[in-house]
Amino acid sequence: MIKKTFAALAALGVLVMGSPAFAYTPKVLRIGFAPWDSPTSIQAIAEDASRILSRQLGMPVEPEVTTDYTGVVEAMRSGKIDMAFFPPAAYVRAAKIANAQVILKSIYDGHSAYYSAIITRTDSGIRSLQQLKGRTLALVDPTSTSGAIFPEMMLLKAGVNPQRDLHVFYAGGHDAVVLAVLNRRVAAGACYTNDPAGRDSAWTQKTVVPNPADRKKIRILAVSPPIPSDNIAVRRGLDPKLVARIQNIFLGLSRTAAGRAELKRVYEVDGFAKAKSSDYAPVVEAFERVGLPIN
Repeated sequence: MIKKTFAALAALGVLVMGSPAFAYTPKVLRIGFAPWDSPTSIQAIAEDASRILSRQLGMPVEPEVTTDYTGVVEAMRSGKIDMAFFPPAAYVRAAKIANAQVILKSIYDGHSAYYSAIITRTDSGIRSLQQLKGRTLALVDPTSTSGAIFPEMMLLKAGVNPQRDLHVFYAGGHDAVVLAVLNRRVAAGACYTNDPAGRDSAWTQKTVVPNPADRKKIRILAVSPPIPSDNIAVRRGLDPKLVARIQNIFLGLSRTAAGRAELKRVYEVDGFAKAKSSDYAPVVEAFERVGLPIN
């Protein structure tokens, strides 16, 4: 399976960042953001991140928040954006259909990975994935890594076919999944967690669940294997000197206490590290296991 996965990456043409045939230097750097959180939260992150880059690069930077995960991929394919903050699955798709080049991966608590958790209410009476059969499950987006692809892989492994055995509801964001579970609109939901125990997760965020007592109403049914973290990728052909400057800005912020604090405040990560496309082989493998084409 690993050889097959790396062959798939090689077929995408993304294992090695080759020298571009031309170097494109934009007058305004345009950055894409996928809607992994509420529109208000994502817009704030996009504006703050753009201000940081504009200040450091000394050039105008414009953010673009798309309405869904496919939108940020399409924006890069059509040349509307020059770089993007990609969730893993969106990056894998962008690498294939938009020639996206990954340059950085995010770090949480010293790790460049996170997890998918399938959750339910503590009072739901549901104790296993098998008990979800015939019930409604909230997912984030059909192409969300921790909010659809990895949970579908977990369900299939447990003998539950999401398309046949469940009523699937796409909530549009991790926050919306959590609220759907808490408000009993669904029996269970899938969202991200930065650690297997759920200490830092979609349902522990104060902006999503302000009341600590409500956070205790969530129980984890299953946790995925580690998922390669979100990343920053650029369009093929972007001026290598500009790409190196962008990479060095985020690496520089990651090396200082003040920089890490700014990254935590703006993007809710502890820092960034250099990344290569082969880091995302597990995501390609997950696409294969759930039978989802990377296009």
